[in-house]
Amino acid sequence: MPEPHIEVTSELVERYLALTTAAREKATPLFTPESDEGKNLATMMEMADSYTSDAKWFVDQGDLVRAFGAINYAHAWVDCAVKIGLMDGHGDDEMFTLP
Repeated sequence: MPEPHIEVTSELVERYLALTTAAREKATPLFTPESDEGKNLATMMEMADSYTSDAKWFVDQGDLVRAFGAINYAHAWVDCAVKIGLMDGHGDDEMFTLP
């Protein structure tokens, strides 16, 4: 049986960019920015935002494989913040891995 041909397309990358943007907007902090948890969360969201920015830059360069990788890293940072209880995913078990 032949292996399926899987291709990273601009449509696929754009879909994941939109998903990660929606996840970043939906998840809300559970701690104040001044708390230790809030500071850790700020670092995590800085990483998520940096990877999202990188993904967009890779798209502009025509490098869809690296763009796809970067946007998945970005989403993982947001998802992790929900999973470990720094953010509320509001019960969305399709967008997040809930605790």
